Amino acid sequence: MKSVMRFLLVISVFLSSRSLLAAPVLSVTEVAPGIFVHQGVPELPDTHNHGAIANIGFIVGERCVAVIDTGGNPDQGRSLKNAIEHTTSKPVCYVINTHVHPDHIYGNIAFKSDGVKFVGHEKLARAMAVRGTYYIDKAADQLGVSLSPGDIIPPDIAVKDTLDIDLGGRILKLTAHAAAHTDNDLSVYDPQTDTLWLADLLFLEHLPVIDGSLKGWLAELKALENHAYKVVIPGHGPVVTDWPKSMQPEKAYLEMLQTEIRAMIKQGKYLEEAVETVGYSAKNQWKLFDQFHRKNVTTAFAELEWED
Repeated sequence: MKSVMRFLLVISVFLSSRSLLAAPVLSVTEVAPGIFVHQGVPELPDTHNHGAIANIGFIVGERCVAVIDTGGNPDQGRSLKNAIEHTTSKPVCYVINTHVHPDHIYGNIAFKSDGVKFVGHEKLARAMAVRGTYYIDKAADQLGVSLSPGDIIPPDIAVKDTLDIDLGGRILKLTAHAAAHTDNDLSVYDPQTDTLWLADLLFLEHLPVIDGSLKGWLAELKALENHAYKVVIPGHGPVVTDWPKSMQPEKAYLEMLQTEIRAMIKQGKYLEEAVETVGYSAKNQWKLFDQFHRKNVTTAFAELEWED
């Protein structure tokens, strides 16, 4: 009996090791020394891509690794973890979630272990709590992904204004932004390479999506525009090296919404007309325009309607 049990144990270990070896390794590109990015696809999250549409990746220090967003499903998170293990022997010490949206946080569970601290905006935990049940309920139908409450992992460390984290010989500077894309946007700056991981504060190709504040987003862009960065990593679209030129299409779209909606409100017109007329001159400039533009107009109109 003991020999049978020993044989089964050996088989189990063998199959487990085979499974690990066969696990997918997420494709990543080193965009600056020690900074690795997987570029997502400009698609709606659905049952074909399983929500794996955003830019995610990691930064390697002398002591450990910081993960920047974990992907649109647990399997993508595991693939990202595998990519890290194929790149460096350094352990993961931080998982930084740049905001609450599913394509950035559903891979968190892959990194849940002793010694790993989750980091996010001070409002991220509340946003996860408010949206968590809805996210879990819709994941199977919308993404073909089965989630449980344990997959929605709130931050251990909340960033109120700014925070420095040390990866060993590499200090990352985290900034909690005012309401913009969402009310819980966090950016990551690496002074060593002059790289700004801006996440969904910057959209390229994919239409910007307002889930926070139009005015706030424009204010954040105005402040960021005054700085020069060697490399900027958006939440969607290619990594850029021509900042702030690369942010101008997004800024122009958001300014157009603000200008046209304010004019309609001044004329006493209503949301229904705004949704049908505002911003359509930009239709051919963006992917997923039809899927998100009307929502943007609705969100922006509700905000601007109550201006003083």
